[in-house]
Amino acid sequence: MGAYRTDLQQFLKWLHNNNLLAETPSDVERADVNEYLTHLARSGVSGVSRARKLAALREYFRFVEDAGGITKSPTAGVETPRKERKVRTYLQPDEYNRMLSLAGASARDYCILQVFLQTGVRVSELCQLRLDDADLENQSIRVRSGKGMAARDVELERKAIAAIKSYLLVRPPSSDDHLFVNRYGVAISERGVRKLVVKYRREAGITKKVSCHSLRHTFATYKAEQGVSPFQLQQWLGHTNLNTTQIYVHMGRQNAKKLMDKTSL
Repeated sequence: MGAYRTDLQQFLKWLHNNNLLAETPSDVERADVNEYLTHLARSGVSGVSRARKLAALREYFRFVEDAGGITKSPTAGVETPRKERKVRTYLQPDEYNRMLSLAGASARDYCILQVFLQTGVRVSELCQLRLDDADLENQSIRVRSGKGMAARDVELERKAIAAIKSYLLVRPPSSDDHLFVNRYGVAISERGVRKLVVKYRREAGITKKVSCHSLRHTFATYKAEQGVSPFQLQQWLGHTNLNTTQIYVHMGRQNAKKLMDKTSL
């Protein structure tokens, strides 16, 4: 109720400053409502918040209309603001190369970043990787989503293969068969990986918000720019719906292994 009252008060204040002729509800026109929503958008108010404020106005004018104060609500015919698409952050080559350079002192950290960049896996999938999932002889890695979907095989290009080989040489002895383990020989957690990515992002002087998912977007964006088929990218990313993949890709069928090598990050 508090938010409803606040939304109404904000509109009335704006109306008082922008339409001196509007003294009663019957004086308010649809143009006023549209102009108010435009003002909010230009002020940086999100589509979700604008939609909520419009809902408050609709409720208020519906009440006034039912009470006989107006013959028609000025909100009638006003289109509900849409929720903005979430901005997908991805890294430029100079940015992810700075992160890789800084991680070079740690074979594990460097390998984690390379696997993200070269395969586009989710952080949950990376943490679930087992030693047997990395088939270096056949140059592929088995990825399990944990979302009830079938496991998928993703081709590995030379940088990812080299990074995995280097890491396996120094991987701590452990009874845990997860590919990536912490200093105690236990599978690294998603939280641990997220902290790792933030650490190198900060050390690299990258000010924009970068997450593990940003590395996945970096992979997908770069592959799409190189003309990778949406069908191939869908398989690599493990999307169940091709529409999810379409945000990245340009159509075109190409050989998966050659593409993975040719478009190496």
